[in-house]
Amino acid sequence: MVVMDLKLNNFLALKNFHMNMSYPKKIVNSYIKDEFLKDRPNFRYKKVNIIMGGNATGKTSIGKMMMSIFNFIDKKLFAAIQSEINNKSEEASFSIDFIIDNSFKLYRVEAVFTPIAFEKYKDFDIKIITKVVDINKNDSYESSAKRLKIIDTEVAEDYVKELEKVEDLSWLFSYTSDAGELQKGGTENFREILEYTLRALDPAIQSVEKISEVENSYVIKTKTHDVIIQEGKVVKANLLSSGTLSGIDIAFVVSSIKEGGYGFYYCDEKVSYIHSEVEKAFLSLMISCLQDDNQLFFTTHNTDILELALPKHSYTFLRKNVENSKQPISCVYASDFLKRNTDSLRNAVENDLFSVSPNIDLIYQIGEI
Repeated sequence: MVVMDLKLNNFLALKNFHMNMSYPKKIVNSYIKDEFLKDRPNFRYKKVNIIMGGNATGKTSIGKMMMSIFNFIDKKLFAAIQSEINNKSEEASFSIDFIIDNSFKLYRVEAVFTPIAFEKYKDFDIKIITKVVDINKNDSYESSAKRLKIIDTEVAEDYVKELEKVEDLSWLFSYTSDAGELQKGGTENFREILEYTLRALDPAIQSVEKISEVENSYVIKTKTHDVIIQEGKVVKANLLSSGTLSGIDIAFVVSSIKEGGYGFYYCDEKVSYIHSEVEKAFLSLMISCLQDDNQLFFTTHNTDILELALPKHSYTFLRKNVENSKQPISCVYASDFLKRNTDSLRNAVENDLFSVSPNIDLIYQIGEI
């Protein structure tokens, strides 16, 4: 699954928010393999999306909204997404363009939630339009999106029936809050991947063994004690460091990407507790394991990630301007500013070329109190 375009209004702290995942021209000798749809070389998409920004700039919110939208489309239930609406007395809306695995079709789902005076939405408060076009051999995203735009479609009376036009979706979201928990459905080689991951994070760990009698359960063995993962939950989690706990979910993400089990992956600051070089290594591993028509979103604060040999268009920075009530959070694309291969992304960030650096003046003023 690949997401090409996302628009959000009145969800969480996001108003008139727009993020686009296409890029204008093919990058020669790119570190990222085949950054276009398989058998559709002109249909270019950002296979890797590194999202950076200060605290409270929307990195987690974007992931939560994507997950809520996917669940809404897939399960046809609007309870989860309605809880993300910021002001129910005002209209809320989203628009998302995406491609489903093994499908040369570009979908667009547009939704409008009308203002309500009471707590809960009714079916008639939700207006849905689903559009779809075939992606032809020489099409780009831009040419396909133009054809979507001119499709004359009325708002569906039955939003459930309208969403049934979309085939099954597949995704994996992983958040910092998931540390120490193991999702179900580990791949065949998961035990080995988990062992190598945890040993890289904690040299005291000797091995990881599968508990065959209990589903989703493992024993993490160290020289002094054993730690049990029982039915996906770590027993006595205090025996492991925060970084090691994060490694459990990192291993699941890596194994899923290697197997191509989901196609769409959103990793939200999963490695914030581990060493910078280790984070770079895990991200590089994830990128190298991405399969055809897969997509990875990776949020981080680590500026060392800027040193990876990735195309400039892989980096999106989130800018927050509380004075702008109409669009408090916006995207800044590094590729809009840095056109030459020799341009240093790190220097641009350190010199605040994108105007996304956090305000630390108030911190220093504390010393003057």
